[in-house]
Order: sequence, then structure tokens, then C-alpha cells
Amino acid sequence: MVALAFDLLNGLHDAANSIATIVSTRVLKPQYAVFWAAFFNFAAFLFFGLNVAQTVGTGIITPEVIDDHVIFGALMGAIIWNLLTWALGIPSSSSHALIGGLVGAGTAKAGLGAVVWTGLIKTGSAIVLSPALGFILALVLVLAVSWIFVRKTPIAVDNIFRSLQFISASLYSLGHGGNDAQKTMGIIAVLLFSHGRLGAEFYVPFWVVLSCQLAMGLGTLLGGWRIVHTMGSKITKLTPMQGFCAETGGAITLFLATGLGVPVSTTHTITGAIVGVGAARRVSAVRWNIAKNIVVAWVITMPAAGIIAAIFYALARAAG
Repeated sequence: MVALAFDLLNGLHDAANSIATIVSTRVLKPQYAVFWAAFFNFAAFLFFGLNVAQTVGTGIITPEVIDDHVIFGALMGAIIWNLLTWALGIPSSSSHALIGGLVGAGTAKAGLGAVVWTGLIKTGSAIVLSPALGFILALVLVLAVSWIFVRKTPIAVDNIFRSLQFISASLYSLGHGGNDAQKTMGIIAVLLFSHGRLGAEFYVPFWVVLSCQLAMGLGTLLGGWRIVHTMGSKITKLTPMQGFCAETGGAITLFLATGLGVPVSTTHTITGAIVGVGAARRVSAVRWNIAKNIVVAWVITMPAAGIIAAIFYALARAAG
């Protein structure tokens, strides 16, 4: 239940990732955009394998260390950090809060030997690589689209990309649901595995897949309007063409990461893409002080969630 609560909060916290651009360009009203994003967040399991769930379940902390107290500590670390950053309107990463929580609780139980360093390094590298790739792809897309439509009027371009943004927003929501919901699937599945409920081999039962996708979709329906404002307007002003490029660049990044089984941050990815489209116009179009504050939140998310998780692990052990 705590895991599904985290998943719902993840959808709420990260709703901005899916809808900030399409809302800020006024292509869809917020109340319609959340339904649009929630549907594709839920449907993501139809399009992706479960590589990310496998990584989270067995590739961050050794499965032998996992017990109820470790999972509870990890989830509480992620939940509390998410609530704090949500209240402050900071688009931090739910994914890295969960990874940090797992490492914090696992280390509190068994020391650094509990950490699967290859998986953690791969995930940590994505902190830099996913926004960088989103930035580059969005920048290249803006330049390509600007060249292709150079002879069309701004109004004509706006009308074309208002329609195309429905496609790009759908793809990004699919990528978000495909990568983020799998992290909670991995948590629930490894807990079942530690209790011997899955047999000798780790896998993700289908009921876990459905319940996690549903919780993610419901969370998205609740929205995260403070973060939508930050993502959609404070970093840079967006046109429908720029919104399309940001969402498409972010979606490609998420599709690649999910296929490779890397649990990336959808927040990092779309922020990098939004900065990319802003920088394509001119460097001064990006409010770099806002972007800098977001990056600071990225850096401290994993250690902060890890410390909170270690505390809750100790409290859970003490309570028996």
C-alpha cells in the first residue's frame, strides 16, 4: 500500500512532466490535459517491456538485503522528499528519490556492500545524460523544424504544431508511464521475491503491472499545478512548435532509456528539453537562475532521500 501511495504521488508530482508544455502553449486546458496524460500513462504497459522494473528490483540493492523494513524506509524517504519538493514547486526527480531511498535504507541495514554499484553508477550517470540528450534532441529538432517551415507564416506554423502537439504529448506521456511506473513495480516485485512469493526467479506479476500503471494514472489526474507553472513558464516561454520539439526530444530520450532498462528522471529529461528549445531561440531566453535552482535540487535529491530513508529504516526496526 505504501508503494502504491508512492506511485500515485509520483504521478501527481510528475504530472507536470507530461502536460507542462501542452498547457503553457494553450493547446489544451489543464483539466483536459491531465486526462490526456493520465490515459497514456496508464496505457504505457502495452508498449514497453519491464527492463526498468528488473533494474530497480535487483540492480540497485542486492535482493538478499531486501526486507519489509528496507522497502518501508526507501519508500518513506522518497515520499517525504517528493512532498517537500512538491510543496515548494521544485521539479525534483521522484525516480532518483526512490533510488536514493533504496540505497539509504539498504546501506543502513548492511553497509555499502549492499549496493549494486554497476546499477547505481548507470542510474547516476543518467542524471547528466538524460537532460543532456533531451537538450540536444530538442535543440536539433527546433533548428530542423525552423528550416523546414522557414517560408510559412508564424500563424500557419502555430496552427500546424497545435495539432502535432497532441501526438508529441501522447508520446511523452507514454514514455513517462513506461519508465516511472516500472520503478514501483520493481519495488513491489522484489518485496514479494524476498518473501518467497515469486519462486526461484525474479519477475513482475501482471497484477503488479496493472496496479502500478493505474496508480500512476490516478496520480496524474490529480495534477501538480505548482510544478506545471515552473516547468511550463518560468524556465522559458514556449510556442506550440517549441512545445512539440521539447516533448518529442524528451519522448525519444525516455524510449531509449526504457528500452535499455535505465531508470531515468522524466523531470530531468523534460527540463533539459525545455532549456534546449529556449536556448535555440537565444541564450537569454532561458531563465538560467530558475534552471540553476532546479539543478541544485537534482544534485541533493538522492542523498537527501537516502538520509530520510535510513532514519525511517531505523525507526521501523526499532518498532519491530
